[in-house]
Amino acid sequence: MEDKLLGAFCLIEVAPIRRLCDMISLNHMTRSIKKGINVDEKLLKKIAGKNPLQTPMIKTWKRACQIAPEMVGFIFGVHNGKTHVEVLVTEDMVGHRLGEFSQTRKFIKHGGKMQKELEQKKKEAEITQAKSATAAAADSKKK
Repeated sequence: MEDKLLGAFCLIEVAPIRRLCDMISLNHMTRSIKKGINVDEKLLKKIAGKNPLQTPMIKTWKRACQIAPEMVGFIFGVHNGKTHVEVLVTEDMVGHRLGEFSQTRKFIKHGGKMQKELEQKKKEAEITQAKSATAAAADSKKK
């Protein structure tokens, strides 16, 4: 029985299963190979033949542009709706979108009254610790 299952399993083609697993892991359909990756041609022209270390920040509003291997080392100013956020492109970022590294929402903090009380207690503890440290330093100077 196990031999039949093993033999049937070996007949299955691996490539379609691998593509399906890749799509499931990405949790969405990938862009068509025929279309290619979504890289802005103007950005590629701006970085063509330039040294990444000597090139100033390149401003862009193209958040959907995918990061190509040619962009590694350059600093891009990706617009987040208000300002341009500096993004230094590394090798790990290749294939991702520029907009992933420029947050559009500002996180302030969670919590309400209880959080304020905890922060107040923490500040008071720091103040008392600082006062005791200064008093100990003053006592050691007197002796």
